[in-house]
Amino acid sequence: MSKQIDTSDLPDVRDGLNRKERTILYCLHETQRELNDRNVPTIMLYGRVVEHIDISEDEFQTILSRLTGKGGI
Repeated sequence: MSKQIDTSDLPDVRDGLNRKERTILYCLHETQRELNDRNVPTIMLYGRVVEHIDISEDEFQTILSRLTGKGGI
């Protein structure tokens, strides 16, 4: 029996982003394009992200804060 190892939280060697971070940035980019480069409401972005991955609101906020540089860490 071989066990599968979950590698979804490991950073990719190309850019250092994991799957969740990459999905958030992808959804942000696509939504900005749809809104003609206007700001994307956080709740709209969260709705788009959960269509792709299973993520809690808290984890989403933490990752988004880190990616935008407005987090406490």
